[in-house]
Amino acid sequence: MNAVLRYATPALLGIAVLALWEFVVLHFDIPPYVLPAPSAIATAFADNFSSLMASLWTTLEAMAAAFVGATALAVVFSLSKTIENALYPYAVVLQVTPVIAITPLILLWVGFERIDIALVIIGFIVAFFPVLSNTTIGLRSTDHNLIDLFRLYEASRWQILWKLQLPSALPYLLGAMKISGGLALVGAVVGEFTAGSGTATGLAWRITEAGNRLEIAKMFAALALLAALGIVIFSALTLLEWALLHRWHESAIRKER
Repeated sequence: MNAVLRYATPALLGIAVLALWEFVVLHFDIPPYVLPAPSAIATAFADNFSSLMASLWTTLEAMAAAFVGATALAVVFSLSKTIENALYPYAVVLQVTPVIAITPLILLWVGFERIDIALVIIGFIVAFFPVLSNTTIGLRSTDHNLIDLFRLYEASRWQILWKLQLPSALPYLLGAMKISGGLALVGAVVGEFTAGSGTATGLAWRITEAGNRLEIAKMFAALALLAALGIVIFSALTLLEWALLHRWHESAIRKER
């Protein structure tokens, strides 16, 4: 029963909000170029389904490439103390620099004919630091007594890393991935917005295009797709976290009430 309520409550709330939205728009006769009704947004989505889905795929490709690259490189960096010491300060600099401020430079250097590459770079910059920071903390949090025990049994550096430190850091890494997945999407969208036209055909460009034409219902449809994509990314990474941790880690083991 608790599980049913857990999922039914937000669903019912969402339906109630949409119904109220529809009622307010119709009752007060709000112009569609100011606030379209949910029914108008659904119609716009159906009418522009093919173009919106193509844009969704474009945004997803840029986000996925940025996320995978940032995660892989951050893990590699955190495994080497020398590389970490050399590059960590510069990673901090990238993290604290607003990505919107450096996006025009990246677009200029890469070229407006290769916007897809620029989007990956921007998403990578945004998503890189959380994974690097959390994985580094996870590796440092390994029980030193267990490390000494491994050394006592003459385990190699690789064996200690693979069989002890990485499993210990896994919850930190997976938690960071849930953050970086959304950040990579944000970075790709920021790049699309900044690029303007160029060769960008992602959802952010569809939002800009619809706004310029006062097609507000289409704008809301693209925005809803972006939100849905973010939810799917977060849910997939949450499922991955559960699959890898639920058998052994306290954060994922179901506790008796």
